[in-house]
Amino acid sequence: LLLSLLLLLLIAKFIELLFSIFFTFNAVHIKVQPSAKVKNGAPMSVICRADISKSTNFNLQHNITIFKDGKLVFMSVSGKGDARYEVPMARSSHTGDYQCAVEADGKIRYRMTKPILIAEKKEVFEGEVVKLRCELPEEVPPLHFIFRKIKMNSTPKEKLKYELQRNFSVIEFPVDEGDNILQFDCLGRRSVKFEFETSEPSNRTLITVKEPFIKPTLRIKPSSNITEGKEIQFECSTVVAKMRDIEIILLRNKTILSSVRDQTTLKYSTVATLEDSGEYLCKVEEGKASKTTTRNVVVAELFPKPILVASMNNLDENKELTLSCSIKDFQNASFSILRKNSNGDVLLRSSRNLTMRATVNDTGSYICKAEVSKIVKESKPVTIRVYGELIQMLEPSAGEIKVLPHRCVSVCCIEDNHSRGSVGFGRDLWRSDLMQPPVSMPSISVFSGLPEVVLGKPVKLTCCLTMGTPPITFTFYKGNKARKEIVTNNTFVWQKKEMSRQDTGSYYCIASNRANVSVKSHPITINGKLNFVIGCVLCHHGRQACSATKKHLLGIFGAGPDLESAEVEYTEVEVSTLDPHRGK
Repeated sequence: LLLSLLLLLLIAKFIELLFSIFFTFNAVHIKVQPSAKVKNGAPMSVICRADISKSTNFNLQHNITIFKDGKLVFMSVSGKGDARYEVPMARSSHTGDYQCAVEADGKIRYRMTKPILIAEKKEVFEGEVVKLRCELPEEVPPLHFIFRKIKMNSTPKEKLKYELQRNFSVIEFPVDEGDNILQFDCLGRRSVKFEFETSEPSNRTLITVKEPFIKPTLRIKPSSNITEGKEIQFECSTVVAKMRDIEIILLRNKTILSSVRDQTTLKYSTVATLEDSGEYLCKVEEGKASKTTTRNVVVAELFPKPILVASMNNLDENKELTLSCSIKDFQNASFSILRKNSNGDVLLRSSRNLTMRATVNDTGSYICKAEVSKIVKESKPVTIRVYGELIQMLEPSAGEIKVLPHRCVSVCCIEDNHSRGSVGFGRDLWRSDLMQPPVSMPSISVFSGLPEVVLGKPVKLTCCLTMGTPPITFTFYKGNKARKEIVTNNTFVWQKKEMSRQDTGSYYCIASNRANVSVKSHPITINGKLNFVIGCVLCHHGRQACSATKKHLLGIFGAGPDLESAEVEYTEVEVSTLDPHRGK
């Protein structure tokens, strides 16, 4: 019995599946009569209709719900696919966003219709754009539109656009390099019950992409073993579908070398140098379309840069100067020696060597050039300084030369406007640091403010020059030992606060400047003397006490005959006995 019951259930289920019915929603429509704009007090109707496809003709119950601004305002259960919400007298409170939903046999569908997608063109070239229009004719704005660009084996690219007052939207998609067959569709979206309701995708539109030109070809001759001096040729070419504003550009390391317009081939040639090594790029452009091809080029060095050597970099006028140019491990080159000039280099000789008798005017920078197989290379510059004699540098002027009242003589120039400026080979005369004449012999003198140097008193040693270009380095010597060094303009004063017996002796000074010539002064001998007046107050002890005082001083200073002969001055005074109670 149990088996019979199970068999009957299975047969019933099979019959039910055999005669099952199928249906699907095509769309749900909503509209307002007489129109979306209704006069106050006039009647209006909101009509909701379901478009349904069924497998057979059978009755299907519909649950139709109408919402206003997300709130339920009407419900209907009917065997028909439509329902009508009647408003006898419309008021301002009836203004809002209406929506309807239809439910049948567990399936539910809101009202958004399927969008319609229209493409402006069915065929486009790379670099152009595809212009699309998506429409929701039965929908009321505001609406969101989603456009999709669909390529094989890739994720669709989406563009979103919000339309506040229109039920359609227009957008453009660029056609990129490599696009060939493209498909586009669109969707509509709106806000319902604080959520987004999205329509089903529109019809798909197929777009065929044509290449305006093919990827360019870059040929280089020779293709390898390129050495400086050889000619190198470049050819960049393409094939175009239609000649319209085609441009071909050749670049090296992002620098444009050559370009042509409305041609399919570009040719460029040059004599190879080391600077021609790098990445070459052939680029073809038409409108927004662009295609490139790159190649790397390595140029081998033919010979290194030349080296310029001078026999002397600093020399006096009328001395012989030799400049020599050479290339390491390379002899077969054409050499030339030039002098640098702001208006252009001056050729001195087309040779590897140049010998000349130097003058002050030859001071400057020199280079040499070497040429092999039309390749010219330049050496690093070499600076030459030629020093002239003082007597040749001074020229008469309208100024007046005076001697200032100092122990050391300074040469000054007083102009007509009585302004005073230094002439002792300062910057007024030597306008360039390139000229550095040697200093004159310095003179050394001593000054103490007294007729002679006295031990224990201050003393000044002065070393000064009559000419020499600053800065001047002065060094004081006592005997053969350097005692003091300083860098200054043209006079150096060394001051001792107290002259001691250890400071006596022979002194001289040495002066030098950047001419690297040191000049020594004549020596001067300093002999310090004691000049004491020893006074004793004669009291009841008498003159014997003064003699003792003299001997005590002689012991302190350790003096010789000079102090022994120092005079003692005596002064007699009368001193009364001290009152021990005075001042209390």
